[in-house]
Amino acid sequence: MNEDPNADEDARLDEIVKRGPSGAIVLAGISTALVIGMWFVFYFAVFLPRGVIR
Repeated sequence: MNEDPNADEDARLDEIVKRGPSGAIVLAGISTALVIGMWFVFYFAVFLPRGVIR
């Protein structure tokens, strides 16, 4: 009866850690895509209509 009461919790935690930070990577990818998309919108909507700088 010397079972560790946290053994199940430790096993679940190990399984979560093995899966990796997939949610954080997805969030970073979406954020990066949004920033790049906003840059293109700004470029095509603001800079190109102004024409060539002389």
